Amino acid sequence: MNRTEKTQWVGDVNEMFGGAEVVIVTHYQGLTVAEISALRSKVRAAGATFKVTKNRLTKLAVKDTRYEGLADLFKGPTAVAFSSDPVAVAKVIAEFSKANEKLVMLGGAFGDHTLNEAGIKQLATLPSLDELRAKILALLNTPATRIAGVLQAPAGQLARVCGAYGATG
Repeated sequence: MNRTEKTQWVGDVNEMFGGAEVVIVTHYQGLTVAEISALRSKVRAAGATFKVTKNRLTKLAVKDTRYEGLADLFKGPTAVAFSSDPVAVAKVIAEFSKANEKLVMLGGAFGDHTLNEAGIKQLATLPSLDELRAKILALLNTPATRIAGVLQAPAGQLARVCGAYGATG
């Protein structure tokens, strides 16, 4: 890589850090190219990015971002997952590392909060954004059906009373 390419790379990675809600730093030593490709496609399907990093350049890219505290994690063969949906990417990384011990979660950050491996696993247990949206919609629809049922009940009772009064009178 020449100097111009390095500058461009640092700028691109800095933008990724700036736009991410969650960053997860991993070691990938021992993973085959096919395994990394499979992980990348799973991460991409979750709406995130998985990037093998150049440690020295990544330390430059992380400067002046809210993830500057992660600079110490960039030692050895590191890769970073960036996402705007913190739960989805955490689930993918946690599941993959569970199935393949060669992927080691070093740590990460969610907004201004630094995460260790346990924090990432805990984040992975939360419901995803789509699951939360479905639950909220279900909660919003339930009261509406109940309100409709309650509003219809008095009208039905009134009609029955009038019908009974008319039949006896």
